[in-house]
Amino acid sequence: MRSVFHGWWVVAAAFAVTFVGFGAAYTFSALFAPLQLEFAASRASVSAVFSIAGFLYFALGVVSGPLSDRWGARRLIVGGMIVLAAGLALAAAARSLTQVYVAYGLGVGLGVGLAYAPALGAVQRWFVARRGLASGLAVSGIGVGTLVLPPLAAALAQSVGWRGAYLVLAVLALVVGGGMALLVESDPARRGLTPDGAPPPASAPPPRGVALGEAVRTRRFAGLYAGCLVCGFGVFTPFAHLVPYALDHGIAPTRAALLLALIGAGSTAGRFLLGGLADRLGRLPALLSMFVGMAAAMGLWAAASDFAALAAFALAYGVFYGGWVALLPAVVADYFGGRAVSSIIGVLYTSVAFGTLVGPIAAGRAYDAAGSYLVPIVLAALANLAAAAIVAVTARAPTSSR
Repeated sequence: MRSVFHGWWVVAAAFAVTFVGFGAAYTFSALFAPLQLEFAASRASVSAVFSIAGFLYFALGVVSGPLSDRWGARRLIVGGMIVLAAGLALAAAARSLTQVYVAYGLGVGLGVGLAYAPALGAVQRWFVARRGLASGLAVSGIGVGTLVLPPLAAALAQSVGWRGAYLVLAVLALVVGGGMALLVESDPARRGLTPDGAPPPASAPPPRGVALGEAVRTRRFAGLYAGCLVCGFGVFTPFAHLVPYALDHGIAPTRAALLLALIGAGSTAGRFLLGGLADRLGRLPALLSMFVGMAAAMGLWAAASDFAALAAFALAYGVFYGGWVALLPAVVADYFGGRAVSSIIGVLYTSVAFGTLVGPIAAGRAYDAAGSYLVPIVLAALANLAAAAIVAVTARAPTSSR
């Protein structure tokens, strides 16, 4: 075990944290119908639970990222897993939808928000040449969590109810996420190591890269921020509404929950395969192709009405969504270096937070008003194309703000 470069243990820890964090969050669609039935609520009202959580776990990176750069990632990640477990346990005891907003929305949102940016930032510091692969492996936990936990939650909901499902998820968050988080270290130099396991120099150089304040004033950062903001309005709509969409088209609940697992399967493949491929072919061009791919997949969803077509959408969307999540932090580190990478990632993800807050609720309202998801699906596709154009136009701008 001592012969294994410790950076890979940091990757494994980030994998476990994203597995339980986002896996638990993305069980929401599998439990959408039981929640709607339990509280006799509209789809827009139930969707708000996911939107609150999504907004918080991306928005909180603006706080957790800088704190991670200052204090180290481990304590924030462990704290996040504890908060996540507490939120899921309290959601299991909720007696009103408002209580679900508070327990699930705040617990999952704050818990994942405390852990996500620090975990990704820690991984970036341990790698340079293999950064795309390491980042892809780390966030493939999201894909595997989406593959495993929604079907598990759906099965638990049928056997022990949705409340029992949330209790099981709480235990997983605490044991798996909290336990593995203890392996995270933020700085290879503390072990006498350098990124990628290269021999350390005679004297350790200072961390390369630009400070947060300088990074956020660049056109490159502005392009990434605007692109992710636009993309965010639609990117998480399937995670809240794909299962209800399938139920509307006569698909059985267990098969509908399987669609989320297929997004997870595609996402896992995308993160494993595309991260390493992007290291060789270019991480920025690969990121742009992910936006275009998500838009094309949305076109499949707009035309789908049976399980086979929805399964094809879920797999395709998962691949490109997974690649987007894997490549974004790697591109940030390529642009700005490792000096303040957790802080920069945290600020960047506030863009996704605003889109996540608005998108699923807006899709639910569109359905409540028109009885159809067509308009939000088409708008999500157009948003991804716009995001690709914005990031491409600003990619050639200098890294320095001066």
